[in-house]
Amino acid sequence: MADIKHISRSVRAQFQGLNGLHPGQWPIVPRMLCAAGVVAAVVVVGWYFYWSDQLADIDRAVAAEVSLKDAYKSKVQQAVNLEGLRKQKEQVNEYVAALEKQLPSKAEMDALLSDINQAGLGRGLQFQLFKPGQVIVRDYYAELPIDIRITGNYHDIGAFTSDIANMPRIVTLNKMNLVAGKDSSVLTLDAVAKTFRYLDEEEIAAQRKAAADKKKKGGKKK
Repeated sequence: MADIKHISRSVRAQFQGLNGLHPGQWPIVPRMLCAAGVVAAVVVVGWYFYWSDQLADIDRAVAAEVSLKDAYKSKVQQAVNLEGLRKQKEQVNEYVAALEKQLPSKAEMDALLSDINQAGLGRGLQFQLFKPGQVIVRDYYAELPIDIRITGNYHDIGAFTSDIANMPRIVTLNKMNLVAGKDSSVLTLDAVAKTFRYLDEEEIAAQRKAAADKKKKGGKKK
């Protein structure tokens, strides 16, 4: 206990009479504390003006490294599966080509309408209405609705709808309404048959022009 008091008095004594003395002439304890303060100040200033930015750059570089590693792994997997991806692409192209064959051209639409009509007549049905509507131009194809009304027995109408579904071209029946007549064996089917076709070159050019005009108008508004 006496040693601690002696050391304490000795340390306090070293801080007495420092006024007017050059720091290099200070006793060891004041000099060590002053040096520690200078080091602490340098660390704080360095952290605020230099090291914090450096550490932020390091964090960004680490994040970029992780992202690049993930991208590299993804590319490696794609490279390993390249042959399989090529086969899948070929299969998709074949599937798209098969679907495209189901879309008639504008010149083939009359023949398709005749096929739909013949499908009904071939089943012994009577057409009370067969009215093609206005062509609706979509982004990549044109849609033609046809209002139809046919009469016949249940089995023949069912066979007709099956024939429509199995046609080589795409034809769908929509808004179907089946009503029994006075003679319960005779039914009337009201429906909208929809078929689809390719856009011809003029329609494609018109679509592109409309899209370009729309883009220009949008740019002017901005």
